[in-house]
Amino acid sequence: MDWNRIEGNWKQFKGSAKEKWAKLTDDDLQLIEGRREQLEGRLQERYGKAKDQVRQDVDDWLKGLH
Repeated sequence: MDWNRIEGNWKQFKGSAKEKWAKLTDDDLQLIEGRREQLEGRLQERYGKAKDQVRQDVDDWLKGLH
């Protein structure tokens, strides 16, 4: 999955993101607006993970999307 598709269709993908990362609030998802850096930053805040781990989690999520 290409990140540009995620960004352009964020409304469709944010439900999947919410399922994967339940600690993200609706406000977080609204602020992210499909921007990967914003998603990774919010995940770091909510889950207390290192940047590299968050990046890997996002990559794994992308691979699972169809």
